[in-house]
Amino acid sequence: MLRFYNTLTRRKDELKPIHPDWVGLYTCGPTVYNFAHIGNLRTYIFEDILERTLRYNGHEVRRVMNITDVGHLTGDTDTGDDKLDREAHEQKKSVEEIAQFYTDAFFADLARLNIIKPDIIAPASKFINEQISVIETLIQNGFAYDTPTAVYFDVKKFPQYGKLSGQSLAEKTAAARVGAREEVVVDPEKHNAADFALWFKLTGKFKQHLLHWPSPWGEGFPGWHIECSAISRHFLGQPFDIHTGGVDHIGTHHENEIAQSESAFGVPLANIWMHGEHLLIDGGKMAKSEAEKFITLAELEKRGYHPLVYRYLVLGAHYRTQLNFTWESLDAARNGLERLYQAIYLATVDICMRNGKKKSEQEFWGDKDDPKKYEQKIESAIDDDLNIPKAIGILHDVLNSQNLHSEEKIELVEKYDAVFGLRLMDVKYEPEKEISIKEKFEEYKDARANKQFDKSDGLRKEIEKAKYEVRDAKESSYLVKKFF
Repeated sequence: MLRFYNTLTRRKDELKPIHPDWVGLYTCGPTVYNFAHIGNLRTYIFEDILERTLRYNGHEVRRVMNITDVGHLTGDTDTGDDKLDREAHEQKKSVEEIAQFYTDAFFADLARLNIIKPDIIAPASKFINEQISVIETLIQNGFAYDTPTAVYFDVKKFPQYGKLSGQSLAEKTAAARVGAREEVVVDPEKHNAADFALWFKLTGKFKQHLLHWPSPWGEGFPGWHIECSAISRHFLGQPFDIHTGGVDHIGTHHENEIAQSESAFGVPLANIWMHGEHLLIDGGKMAKSEAEKFITLAELEKRGYHPLVYRYLVLGAHYRTQLNFTWESLDAARNGLERLYQAIYLATVDICMRNGKKKSEQEFWGDKDDPKKYEQKIESAIDDDLNIPKAIGILHDVLNSQNLHSEEKIELVEKYDAVFGLRLMDVKYEPEKEISIKEKFEEYKDARANKQFDKSDGLRKEIEKAKYEVRDAKESSYLVKKFF
């Protein structure tokens, strides 16, 4: 039984799919004005584990991810500039060029982290008519109002506003006023400080906005929140099964999605709301506005860390707990993943060395273990709100066991890496390759002994390319198997 912590109900709820043939999953995507930092990527790893878990449990998954390429302002209270519009002006490029560049970079990061690409990718700018349609319905239902500069959602018309975050309307209004003081307010004609924009018009500071479309309220562009309501409904219907994002979305973006979707159509937007916690650096939230707290996947790779080391680091903490990133913790993750790979490698060596001998001929240190015992433990952990740290710990126990057949270990590794996504089955003993490397290593030693250093350097590079490290000692040289 799959149970997930539901931010809306504040308890673990059993997944009860709305449709018999598929689970609808909506994951809030990036605002593509800059590279994703590793804090952003932690959320996408959590969502990937969720999708893999659903698929492992036999569900077809219809996953939708939006791409925000218009309407996301620098301030969450309808203040500041459109992030993409500002970036396009600064770089003297079109918004489309900026969006495409960072969208491509984002999906390249996901591929390196072995994150499954969502079935449906939906840029906000491609679904303007759907967003306009929802806004029209809100106006007809009396939940939105028009001003000279924007169309707003009236939060006081929705009594449940704040139910996701647990904040009262008074608290959210006070927070909105604080945010508004930080930058110039877009529209002083708001009925309430917490009202949020559904559509911005080409007036005032947005007169030169690069992306705009016709609407019943004049030329303009949509606000940030309306895109997710419109896109998720278009592809998944309403309600759908699971909506996810980072915890920073709870108080504003997801709260606003719920308000506008329920007000427009009279039914919940999603049954289960799941949120991944922050990645911290030096105890503070990672942010694009602070250079020292903005670390990309490319930066990790420059420092010699394989992307899957970062994935392993993330899987070592439950998605609902904060994770403090340090270079020391990344080193520890690399060591942990190396141990996992080494144990898998040795199991494949054992299988190959026995070369067809019966499993019953293997000797054990104690009584034979039942692999189903481990299966039950791992699946129980995964199905209980994605307790991946516990599940991976059990997999380490599997590989360290002296009382399981190597074939059984590898079967369990293959089975559960479908959820972990660590490419564990890429680790294998390849006899022909090993013989070739050892032959090259013997050549290397001879060349080095004969002071043929150009030849030995060339052989060393060939060996290292095959993921082996040559280590030279005073008396001899030796080989070390590498996995990264």
